[in-house]
Amino acid sequence: MSGGRFVPEDVFERYAEDYDRWFEEHPAEYHSELARVRALFPQVTPPFSLDVGVGSGRFAAPLGIELGVDPSLALCRIARQRGVEVVRAAGGAIPFRDASIPLVLMVTVICFLENPSQVLAEIRRILVPGGVLVLAFIERGGPIHQKYLYEGGKGRFLSRARFYARDEVLSLLENNGFWVSAVDPRAGFCVIAAREGLTGKE
Repeated sequence: MSGGRFVPEDVFERYAEDYDRWFEEHPAEYHSELARVRALFPQVTPPFSLDVGVGSGRFAAPLGIELGVDPSLALCRIARQRGVEVVRAAGGAIPFRDASIPLVLMVTVICFLENPSQVLAEIRRILVPGGVLVLAFIERGGPIHQKYLYEGGKGRFLSRARFYARDEVLSLLENNGFWVSAVDPRAGFCVIAAREGLTGKE
């Protein structure tokens, strides 16, 4: 699937409930990550914001994000139960109009993408001028990478993922027309806020 996950989608279909249950079983890690993502959000989440790779809606719902896309039908169903309006779609072909979305969230998704540049280009296409992308990812070789990779709950999903260093992701953003405004790299769970436009003023 162009721009979609290179980890087989049947992993997410078959183990969707296990994927979602991890957040219940690891509340400290989940709430820490959620708080750090929230810290780089605007004070009020704009209407019609979108979570790309929404999964089971564990970040979109508490952050007030109304819309989501994900290629996994099983995860889409769970996200809908949390009140997120979800479209089944891959990140390389996001079914929204040009310049129609004020804010995009993408949490622990880039490591699963066949073509991150294609997805970032799609995100820039749908963002309004100066729109915000908040991107969070597990940094290669960091403490969280090592912990999650060998942990039973997430290991089956992450064992075939492609992890990136922070500088690699920053370069991907810059090369795809984003201006980085904030970076929180603590503990190897890196959260980046970026704006559409190379200078942040376009």
